[in-house]
Amino acid sequence: MSDSIIDGGHDAEVKKIVEKYDTESRFRILTGTEGRLVSLWLIAMALFHLYTAGIAILPAIVQNSIHLTFVIVAAFLLYPATKRSSKTKVPWYDFIFALCGGICIGYIAFAFRSIAERGGAIYGYEIWLGVIAILLILEAGRRVLGPVLPTLGIIFLSFCFFGQHLSGIFQIRAYSLARVVEHMYLTSEGIFGAALGASSTFVIAFIIFGAFLNKSGGARFFNELSLALAGSSPGGPAKVAVVASGLLGTINGSSVGNVATTGTFTIPLMKKVGYEPEYAGAVEAAASTGGQLMPPIMGAGAFIMSEFIGMPYVDIALAALCPAMAYYISIFVAVHLHARKVGMRGMDKKNLPSARAVMMKDGHLLIPILVVIISLLLKFSPIKSAFCGIVAIIVVSAVRTHTRMSFKDICEALRDGAQGGIGVAMACAVVGFLIGTSSLTSLGLIISNNIIDISKGSLFFTLILAMISCLLLGMGLPTTANYIVCSTIIAPALTKMGVAHISAHMFVYYFGIMADLTPPVCLAAFTGAGIAGANPTKTGFTAVRIVLVAFLLPYAFIYFPEILSIGTPFMDSALITILFIIGACSIEAGLERWCFIKLNLPLSLLMVAFGIGIYLPFQLIHRGSVAAVILMLLFCYMKKRRGLTGNNETI
Repeated sequence: MSDSIIDGGHDAEVKKIVEKYDTESRFRILTGTEGRLVSLWLIAMALFHLYTAGIAILPAIVQNSIHLTFVIVAAFLLYPATKRSSKTKVPWYDFIFALCGGICIGYIAFAFRSIAERGGAIYGYEIWLGVIAILLILEAGRRVLGPVLPTLGIIFLSFCFFGQHLSGIFQIRAYSLARVVEHMYLTSEGIFGAALGASSTFVIAFIIFGAFLNKSGGARFFNELSLALAGSSPGGPAKVAVVASGLLGTINGSSVGNVATTGTFTIPLMKKVGYEPEYAGAVEAAASTGGQLMPPIMGAGAFIMSEFIGMPYVDIALAALCPAMAYYISIFVAVHLHARKVGMRGMDKKNLPSARAVMMKDGHLLIPILVVIISLLLKFSPIKSAFCGIVAIIVVSAVRTHTRMSFKDICEALRDGAQGGIGVAMACAVVGFLIGTSSLTSLGLIISNNIIDISKGSLFFTLILAMISCLLLGMGLPTTANYIVCSTIIAPALTKMGVAHISAHMFVYYFGIMADLTPPVCLAAFTGAGIAGANPTKTGFTAVRIVLVAFLLPYAFIYFPEILSIGTPFMDSALITILFIIGACSIEAGLERWCFIKLNLPLSLLMVAFGIGIYLPFQLIHRGSVAAVILMLLFCYMKKRRGLTGNNETI
């Protein structure tokens, strides 16, 4: 196949598109001495994390402090203060901010033994170090993440000081500046809590793993393999987008970045075979967003979930497997039905690679992913598994000349991996103010109780409120930060009502991710629309229609917890997954008005209604819907087989 289909040097185009919708990508491009110094700093950051991942383990607060020291210095050097600030040179004041941030944050690693031995006592100068650290974290967070999350951090911090003036259930006792700073800065309850702990270990290790895999040619391999497997089938480019984005999503936790990386070659191909621009952008957005749901490497939120609920990451990945399969199969079915309905053909096989040739050329790049999976199954820690995977990439890529990593490639992978971890780390640090406020003032408990009161003790209405909260927060927060906030404030309300921890956290995790597709602010859909030249809002609504099943699955986590495969026989999990896939197929067939043949409006509505019925927790409706859907599918299939109606006729 011609390299022009995949390749091609569209890095500048990808960066431009990502920068438009993702604040984390709006960093300076530094050259000369400044560029070399920042690159060395990032490489040192990556090497430190590889050292702690595979060789030595540091006390948690020391690990977190050093991690955030690297991050906050890099944030001020790489991210300009305003849109008008220079993107090619670091101004003098950012060097001062970086130095102050490094000193204030690094102090914790230097003095952690003294802090621990004092048992909560705080020196006068530490108050000022803490105040400066808090202000610099908020400013760095604003630069990297945008204003929404730091504003939330300020609101929660203000509650510590001014909550005493509120009335009713939100009134709290007064807290002094020293008490708040001590809690946020000198303990593991605030900035250096569980969220940053996950970022400094699991998350950064897998981000570096993804950077190495990408540098060795992993993204190109996934794209070529997807073209080989699905390119020639009806609507082939859309199916390529689904497969490629799902594969790439295992190593890329960014919905926007995933859309830009794969969408710049899949969306033009989709438009070329006849897909409407809005539909092409929506398919890519939906498929790319699902990457954070796809085991084995999922998004950063899954590692943080492991830390929050004390469940091994491999169990969380196992819990996510069946829902992820239902998600991607439903998208695949949707694009297939759409292609059949409008009579699309696939791409000419002469222009596509063969799967055998692709595997012969780059199939060895699957070995590092297998190493990670096997390591996790052997009960290695996630951070150790990531380390093994990185070593495997370096070794395995050397087998073939075109994937072999030079010293320069290794340095660039280290730099890119460290830089890719800045956004997650800053989100976790800022969210530390929310978590710290909740633990200091019991605000999280207050909000959880109010959610239950508003819903009158109804689990279903509590779930509706939780869904709305996740989607609203997703308008301004990265998915990782969205999950952390919702798991702190909303998930406790669900567990109070008897929902299992894994079900509650997976519920808010899914809806936090779906915010990237849900209008009015749907960054993944906006990115797909930007590539396709389509209407952003229409693209967002089309994406929601394509993945409607993703808005039903989280409710299944609560009412049909066996789909999460935790403490459930395999056959039970497999059966409920198959039923939900049948339901998803029915919904998509009804929405597309196509099931082997064209469907009239009443039958389409029945397909959607009975498909949704499969997800309802009422046994009679659930079983009746399963039977009805199977009968309707058989009816349509037999109509097609017997030739009683043509492809263009409607029943």
